[in-house]
Amino acid sequence: MWNYEKRLQYPFHIKQCNPKAAQIIMSQYGGPDGEMMASMRYLAQRYTMPYNEVAGLLTDIGTEELAHMEMVCTLVYQLTKDLSEEEIVNSGYDKYYVDHTYALWPMSAGGIPVNGCEFQSKGDCITDLYENMAAEQKARTTYDNILRLVKDPDISQVIKFLRAREIVHFQRFGEALRRVQDKLNEKNFYAFNPEVCPEQK
Repeated sequence: MWNYEKRLQYPFHIKQCNPKAAQIIMSQYGGPDGEMMASMRYLAQRYTMPYNEVAGLLTDIGTEELAHMEMVCTLVYQLTKDLSEEEIVNSGYDKYYVDHTYALWPMSAGGIPVNGCEFQSKGDCITDLYENMAAEQKARTTYDNILRLVKDPDISQVIKFLRAREIVHFQRFGEALRRVQDKLNEKNFYAFNPEVCPEQK
């Protein structure tokens, strides 16, 4: 189904190792509001979305989130791949290193592993779109927090690009929500999709 292009959506090359930055950026890989959970959320929700144009949007954004996950992983890898043993210990990266060496493993900045409970797929178009808008805002806030802590311009340019895409996704989901609301009548606005419960028509 997907054609993979062997390039990043926003190409970059980090020149300086920074394990402290890597530890906080890791949260956007496997944290509660990270790119992995976003992609899984949208690609799952598309199956029960009753409107084809919105299901297509979920597919598009879910696919882009996979590209963002690749960017975050590349960023973390480039920030850590040439660390010396002394840098690993002095930066506090040793706890991660002892279990994973330089491999990428999805977890939050606080060390909590990725958890499937962190994404929702309810099968109700209104609920799912509100969930998605909230998720995009939480991801945007996480990127804001990273930008407050990371001052290296090579890193911050990448984070700013990812942050900007969260804003665009929030807007696109808002547009989709308005389209869905226009198709629902007063009887089923906050109840059921007519396709699920025909008696609600």
